Amino acid sequence: MSLLDAHIRNSVLLSMLVVLGLTFSLDFIFTLTDELGRGTEGYSALDALVYTLRIMPTGIYEMLPFTALGGALIGLGVLASNNELVVIQVAGVSTWRIVWSVMKPTAGIMILSLVLGEYVAPRLQQTAQSELALIQSGGQGVSSFYGEWRKIGNEFIHINVILPGGTELRGITRYELDENRHLRTSSFSDSARYLEDSQGQYWQLNGVRETQFGLASIAVHEYETLDWRIELSPELLSVLLVEPERQSISGLYRFAEYFRDEGLESDSYFLAFWKKLLQPLATASLVLVAISFVFGPLRSVTMGARVFIAIGIGLLFTIAQRVLGPASLLYGFSPVIAVMIPIVVCFVTGVYLLRRI
Repeated sequence: MSLLDAHIRNSVLLSMLVVLGLTFSLDFIFTLTDELGRGTEGYSALDALVYTLRIMPTGIYEMLPFTALGGALIGLGVLASNNELVVIQVAGVSTWRIVWSVMKPTAGIMILSLVLGEYVAPRLQQTAQSELALIQSGGQGVSSFYGEWRKIGNEFIHINVILPGGTELRGITRYELDENRHLRTSSFSDSARYLEDSQGQYWQLNGVRETQFGLASIAVHEYETLDWRIELSPELLSVLLVEPERQSISGLYRFAEYFRDEGLESDSYFLAFWKKLLQPLATASLVLVAISFVFGPLRSVTMGARVFIAIGIGLLFTIAQRVLGPASLLYGFSPVIAVMIPIVVCFVTGVYLLRRI
């Protein structure tokens, strides 16, 4: 039994690695081509290559469920085409025992997904975005075209560049409102650094130009340094430059909670959080569908047909997620329900087809 189990596991795992290598190669080539054509002054071919390599783990992470789907469909399909599955079943191995053998390499893909999504891809993505923002702003980070606007308390802030780690900023624009939502002050700072003293953590602004708006007067001040005490930690800042779908799982949850506490829209972040947290389940459900198809309607079709079916299933799953996600934001139902519906449908379909065999 252990030899049969290892044979099935190795066949499926090899197919998954081949699919992963092919998707990685295509993604790398297309992404690098796009970056070489960016046309930003001072953005060299080496910069494009480094940027592409840094964001590649994000692309791998996003493709892992479909890599597992294609690998399971192709690996088991090869065994079915060679009549090995028939021989294994005739030897007394049950269908569910074969399913368990396939799920072992799938578990490795699921663990890899969690590690990439939490620790590797978001950090490299944030570093890549930070370095790109510095290059686009000419190394100074004072162009208001780049960066992010955020509402923090009574302040609206714009940060042009967040350096890797989130403890240094470039180009900070601030608009502070009073309790009546009237503009009280506006300021621009060349840079900022996150520091700590006996009173707690704070941002030290450098090169500050501040305008104060009174009832009948306007005053302009300049400061070499100015302390900015605000509840905005580097951990929160570290995800500002990264799209919700490309942030870490823990960072998404902290950011969503922070936005909800500030009275801001947080559902999109919770949607991305649940999507990433439940991605391992999505991977398992897609593999289960692939197994049920190989034992059922795809037992004797060609390899090209299996690849086509794998692409079709992946597209349907992606379309379902992209339709249900915005629908949950529009109609107000829970984001976790939107994420779970395609996963549950895949699980139910796979179990139903396997029970009919």
